[in-house]
Amino acid sequence: MLLGSQLRRLREARGITREAAGYSIRASESKISRMELGRVSFKTRDVEDLLTLYGITDGVERESLLSLAREANVAGWWHSYTDVLPSWFPTYVGLEGAASLIRVYEVQFVHGLLQTEEYARAVVRRGMNGASPADVERRVALRLERQKHLFADSAPEFHFVLDEAALRRPYGDREVMRGQLQHLIDVSQRPNVRLQIMPFGFGGHSGESGAFTILSFPDADLSDVVYLEQLTSALYLDKREDVAQYEQALKELQQDSPGPDESRDLLRGLLQLS
Repeated sequence: MLLGSQLRRLREARGITREAAGYSIRASESKISRMELGRVSFKTRDVEDLLTLYGITDGVERESLLSLAREANVAGWWHSYTDVLPSWFPTYVGLEGAASLIRVYEVQFVHGLLQTEEYARAVVRRGMNGASPADVERRVALRLERQKHLFADSAPEFHFVLDEAALRRPYGDREVMRGQLQHLIDVSQRPNVRLQIMPFGFGGHSGESGAFTILSFPDADLSDVVYLEQLTSALYLDKREDVAQYEQALKELQQDSPGPDESRDLLRGLLQLS
Protein backbone atom coordinates (compact mmCIF):
# COMPACT_ATOMS: atom_id res chain seq x y z
CA MET A 1 0.00 0.00 0.00
CA LEU A 2 2.83 2.38 0.85
CA LEU A 3 4.63 1.70 -2.43
CA GLY A 4 1.37 2.00 -4.36
CA SER A 5 0.56 5.36 -2.81
CA GLN A 6 4.04 6.68 -3.67
CA LEU A 7 3.72 5.48 -7.26
CA ARG A 8 0.35 7.19 -7.51
CA ARG A 9 1.78 10.45 -6.17
CA LEU A 10 4.67 10.32 -8.66
CA ARG A 11 2.31 9.60 -11.56
CA GLU A 12 -0.05 12.41 -10.66
CA ALA A 13 2.85 14.86 -10.21
CA ARG A 14 3.86 14.18 -13.83
CA GLY A 15 0.29 14.46 -15.09
CA ILE A 16 0.35 10.91 -16.47
CA THR A 17 -2.91 8.97 -16.76
CA ARG A 18 -3.33 5.43 -15.47
CA GLU A 19 -3.94 4.33 -19.04
CA ALA A 20 -0.59 5.75 -20.18
CA ALA A 21 1.19 4.23 -17.20
CA GLY A 22 -0.37 0.86 -17.95
CA TYR A 23 0.70 1.06 -21.59
CA SER A 24 4.31 1.66 -20.52
CA ILE A 25 4.42 -1.67 -18.67
CA ARG A 26 2.20 -3.60 -21.09
CA ALA A 27 -0.69 -3.67 -18.64
CA SER A 28 -4.21 -2.34 -18.29
CA GLU A 29 -5.39 0.81 -16.56
CA SER A 30 -7.11 -1.39 -13.96
CA LYS A 31 -3.81 -3.07 -13.07
CA ILE A 32 -2.24 0.33 -12.40
CA SER A 33 -5.20 1.11 -10.16
CA ARG A 34 -4.75 -2.16 -8.26
CA MET A 35 -1.01 -1.52 -7.94
CA GLU A 36 -1.60 1.94 -6.53
CA LEU A 37 -4.06 0.52 -4.00
CA GLY A 38 -1.59 -2.18 -2.96
CA ARG A 39 -3.92 -4.97 -4.10
CA VAL A 40 -1.44 -6.88 -6.31
CA SER A 41 2.17 -7.97 -6.09
CA PHE A 42 4.88 -5.91 -7.81
CA LYS A 43 7.25 -7.04 -10.52
CA THR A 44 10.59 -5.29 -10.17
CA ARG A 45 10.73 -4.64 -13.91
CA ASP A 46 7.32 -2.94 -13.84
CA VAL A 47 8.37 -0.67 -10.98
CA GLU A 48 11.63 0.18 -12.76
CA ASP A 49 9.75 1.10 -15.97
CA LEU A 50 7.22 3.21 -14.07
CA LEU A 51 9.96 5.08 -12.22
CA THR A 52 11.65 5.83 -15.54
CA LEU A 53 8.33 7.05 -16.97
CA TYR A 54 7.83 9.27 -13.91
CA GLY A 55 11.27 10.81 -14.30
CA ILE A 56 12.86 9.23 -11.23
CA THR A 57 16.51 8.94 -12.27
CA ASP A 58 18.27 9.52 -8.95
CA GLY A 59 19.89 6.23 -7.96
CA VAL A 60 19.21 6.56 -4.24
CA GLU A 61 15.52 7.35 -4.70
CA ARG A 62 15.08 4.57 -7.26
CA GLU A 63 16.75 2.00 -5.01
CA SER A 64 14.61 3.06 -2.04
CA LEU A 65 11.42 2.42 -4.01
CA LEU A 66 12.72 -0.79 -5.56
CA SER A 67 13.66 -2.03 -2.09
CA LEU A 68 10.11 -1.30 -1.00
CA ALA A 69 8.86 -3.36 -3.95
CA ARG A 70 11.00 -6.31 -2.90
CA GLU A 71 9.74 -6.05 0.68
CA ALA A 72 6.14 -5.89 -0.55
CA ASN A 73 6.55 -9.27 -2.25
CA VAL A 74 7.82 -11.07 0.86
CA ALA A 75 5.12 -13.38 2.23
CA GLY A 76 3.97 -12.57 5.76
CA TRP A 77 3.91 -15.12 8.59
CA TRP A 78 0.18 -15.65 8.07
CA HIS A 79 0.66 -17.12 4.59
CA SER A 80 1.48 -20.47 6.19
CA TYR A 81 -2.18 -20.59 7.28
CA THR A 82 -3.74 -19.91 3.87
CA ASP A 83 -4.88 -23.54 3.62
CA VAL A 84 -7.49 -22.88 6.33
CA LEU A 85 -8.29 -19.24 5.54
CA PRO A 86 -10.84 -17.80 3.13
CA SER A 87 -9.14 -16.16 0.15
CA TRP A 88 -9.94 -12.60 1.24
CA PHE A 89 -8.67 -12.85 4.83
CA PRO A 90 -4.85 -12.87 4.44
CA THR A 91 -5.11 -9.31 3.11
CA TYR A 92 -6.88 -8.27 6.30
CA VAL A 93 -4.29 -9.94 8.56
CA GLY A 94 -1.54 -8.04 6.75
CA LEU A 95 -3.38 -4.73 7.15
CA GLU A 96 -4.10 -5.47 10.80
CA GLY A 97 -0.40 -6.08 11.43
CA ALA A 98 0.56 -2.78 9.79
CA ALA A 99 -2.05 -0.59 11.50
CA SER A 100 -1.29 1.90 14.26
CA LEU A 101 -4.97 2.29 15.27
CA ILE A 102 -7.65 -0.40 15.00
CA ARG A 103 -11.27 0.58 15.66
CA VAL A 104 -13.94 -2.11 15.80
CA TYR A 105 -17.67 -2.58 16.24
CA GLU A 106 -18.74 -6.20 16.78
CA VAL A 107 -22.20 -7.61 17.38
CA GLN A 108 -22.23 -11.37 16.69
CA PHE A 109 -19.44 -12.52 19.00
CA VAL A 110 -16.41 -11.21 20.85
CA HIS A 111 -13.86 -9.86 18.37
CA GLY A 112 -11.09 -12.31 17.42
CA LEU A 113 -8.34 -10.22 19.01
CA LEU A 114 -10.14 -10.42 22.36
CA GLN A 115 -11.10 -14.10 22.38
CA THR A 116 -9.75 -16.67 24.82
CA GLU A 117 -8.43 -19.88 23.29
CA GLU A 118 -11.45 -21.90 24.47
CA TYR A 119 -13.96 -19.32 23.22
CA ALA A 120 -12.09 -19.03 19.90
CA ARG A 121 -12.25 -22.79 19.47
CA ALA A 122 -16.02 -22.75 20.00
CA VAL A 123 -16.45 -19.90 17.50
CA VAL A 124 -14.25 -21.59 14.88
CA ARG A 125 -16.04 -24.91 15.25
CA ARG A 126 -19.34 -23.17 14.64
CA GLY A 127 -18.02 -21.20 11.68
CA MET A 128 -16.16 -24.15 10.11
CA ASN A 129 -18.94 -26.70 10.49
CA GLY A 130 -17.65 -30.08 9.32
CA ALA A 131 -13.97 -29.08 9.37
CA SER A 132 -11.42 -31.54 10.66
CA PRO A 133 -10.10 -31.07 14.23
CA ALA A 134 -6.66 -30.29 12.75
CA ASP A 135 -8.05 -27.47 10.59
CA VAL A 136 -9.97 -26.07 13.56
CA GLU A 137 -6.79 -26.02 15.65
CA ARG A 138 -4.83 -24.29 12.88
CA ARG A 139 -7.46 -21.55 12.65
CA VAL A 140 -7.38 -21.13 16.44
CA ALA A 141 -3.56 -20.99 16.33
CA LEU A 142 -3.74 -18.19 13.76
CA ARG A 143 -6.13 -16.23 15.96
CA LEU A 144 -3.83 -16.58 18.96
CA GLU A 145 -0.86 -15.53 16.82
CA ARG A 146 -2.74 -12.40 15.76
CA GLN A 147 -3.41 -11.57 19.40
CA LYS A 148 0.32 -11.20 20.10
CA HIS A 149 -0.01 -7.88 18.27
CA LEU A 150 -2.27 -6.71 21.09
CA PHE A 151 0.41 -7.24 23.73
CA ALA A 152 3.58 -6.33 21.81
CA ASP A 153 5.85 -3.54 23.04
CA SER A 154 4.97 -1.53 19.93
CA ALA A 155 1.28 -2.47 20.01
CA PRO A 156 -1.14 -0.15 18.23
CA GLU A 157 -4.14 1.53 19.82
CA PHE A 158 -7.29 -0.62 19.92
CA HIS A 159 -10.78 0.84 20.31
CA PHE A 160 -13.50 -1.81 20.61
CA VAL A 161 -17.24 -1.39 20.90
CA LEU A 162 -18.93 -4.72 21.60
CA ASP A 163 -22.69 -5.03 21.43
CA GLU A 164 -24.14 -6.66 24.55
CA ALA A 165 -25.53 -9.34 22.21
CA ALA A 166 -21.97 -10.56 21.63
CA LEU A 167 -21.62 -11.18 25.38
CA ARG A 168 -25.01 -12.79 25.87
CA ARG A 169 -24.76 -15.27 22.98
CA PRO A 170 -23.10 -18.43 24.34
CA TYR A 171 -20.16 -20.04 22.55
CA GLY A 172 -18.95 -23.04 24.49
CA ASP A 173 -20.17 -23.97 27.98
CA ARG A 174 -20.66 -21.84 31.08
CA GLU A 175 -17.00 -21.96 32.09
CA VAL A 176 -15.88 -20.89 28.62
CA MET A 177 -18.17 -17.85 28.77
CA ARG A 178 -17.06 -16.98 32.29
CA GLY A 179 -13.44 -17.19 31.22
CA GLN A 180 -14.17 -14.97 28.23
CA LEU A 181 -15.86 -12.31 30.34
CA GLN A 182 -12.97 -12.27 32.84
CA HIS A 183 -10.50 -12.00 29.94
CA LEU A 184 -12.35 -8.94 28.61
CA ILE A 185 -12.19 -7.32 32.06
CA ASP A 186 -8.44 -7.97 32.23
CA VAL A 187 -7.61 -6.87 28.67
CA SER A 188 -9.73 -3.72 28.99
CA GLN A 189 -7.28 -2.42 31.59
CA ARG A 190 -4.35 -2.39 29.18
CA PRO A 191 -3.21 1.16 28.31
CA ASN A 192 -3.55 0.61 24.55
CA VAL A 193 -7.07 -0.83 24.75
CA ARG A 194 -10.34 1.09 24.98
CA LEU A 195 -13.26 -1.30 25.39
CA GLN A 196 -16.89 -0.18 25.55
CA ILE A 197 -20.11 -2.17 25.68
CA MET A 198 -23.23 -1.03 23.82
CA PRO A 199 -26.02 -2.18 26.17
CA PHE A 200 -29.38 -3.57 25.11
CA GLY A 201 -31.05 -0.84 27.10
CA PHE A 202 -29.90 1.87 24.70
CA GLY A 203 -32.12 0.59 21.89
CA GLY A 204 -31.40 1.46 18.26
CA HIS A 205 -27.99 2.92 17.44
CA SER A 206 -25.60 3.82 14.61
CA GLY A 207 -24.23 0.26 14.31
CA GLU A 208 -27.42 -0.99 12.68
CA SER A 209 -25.59 -2.05 9.48
CA GLY A 210 -23.52 -4.66 11.37
CA ALA A 211 -19.92 -5.26 12.36
CA PHE A 212 -17.03 -3.31 10.83
CA THR A 213 -13.36 -2.51 11.40
CA ILE A 214 -11.49 0.71 10.61
CA LEU A 215 -7.73 0.40 10.16
CA SER A 216 -5.45 3.45 10.35
CA PHE A 217 -1.74 3.46 9.48
CA PRO A 218 1.28 5.39 10.73
CA ASP A 219 2.29 6.64 7.27
CA ALA A 220 0.42 9.80 6.28
CA ASP A 221 0.35 8.63 2.65
CA LEU A 222 -1.90 5.69 3.52
CA SER A 223 -5.65 6.23 3.72
CA ASP A 224 -7.76 4.51 6.36
CA VAL A 225 -9.38 1.24 5.31
CA VAL A 226 -12.80 -0.06 6.37
CA TYR A 227 -13.08 -3.85 6.46
CA LEU A 228 -16.51 -5.46 6.06
CA GLU A 229 -16.71 -9.24 6.21
CA GLN A 230 -19.48 -11.07 4.37
CA LEU A 231 -20.45 -14.73 4.13
CA THR A 232 -18.45 -15.49 0.97
CA SER A 233 -16.21 -12.44 0.57
CA ALA A 234 -15.06 -9.20 2.17
CA LEU A 235 -15.02 -5.52 1.21
CA TYR A 236 -12.08 -3.15 1.69
CA LEU A 237 -13.26 0.45 1.47
CA ASP A 238 -10.75 3.28 1.27
CA LYS A 239 -12.66 6.09 -0.45
CA ARG A 240 -12.65 9.10 1.82
CA GLU A 241 -16.43 9.51 1.77
CA ASP A 242 -17.00 5.84 2.66
CA VAL A 243 -14.48 5.87 5.49
CA ALA A 244 -15.96 9.11 6.86
CA GLN A 245 -19.41 7.54 7.23
CA TYR A 246 -18.05 4.59 9.18
CA GLU A 247 -15.92 6.87 11.34
CA GLN A 248 -19.03 8.89 12.17
CA ALA A 249 -20.97 5.71 12.99
CA LEU A 250 -18.20 4.55 15.34
CA LYS A 251 -17.93 7.98 16.93
CA GLU A 252 -21.65 7.87 17.72
CA LEU A 253 -21.35 4.32 19.08
CA GLN A 254 -18.54 5.46 21.39
CA GLN A 255 -20.52 8.50 22.52
CA ASP A 256 -23.70 6.50 23.15
CA SER A 257 -22.01 3.57 24.94
CA PRO A 258 -20.94 3.68 28.59
CA GLY A 259 -17.29 4.65 29.03
CA PRO A 260 -14.53 2.08 29.65
CA ASP A 261 -14.95 2.10 33.44
CA GLU A 262 -18.74 1.74 33.30
CA SER A 263 -18.36 -0.93 30.61
CA ARG A 264 -16.03 -2.88 32.91
CA ASP A 265 -18.70 -2.71 35.60
CA LEU A 266 -21.20 -4.08 33.10
CA LEU A 267 -18.85 -6.96 32.33
CA ARG A 268 -18.44 -7.70 36.05
CA GLY A 269 -22.20 -7.75 36.41
CA LEU A 270 -22.56 -10.23 33.56
CA LEU A 271 -19.79 -12.36 35.10
CA GLN A 272 -21.68 -12.53 38.41
CA LEU A 273 -24.85 -13.59 36.59
CA SER A 274 -23.14 -16.28 34.51
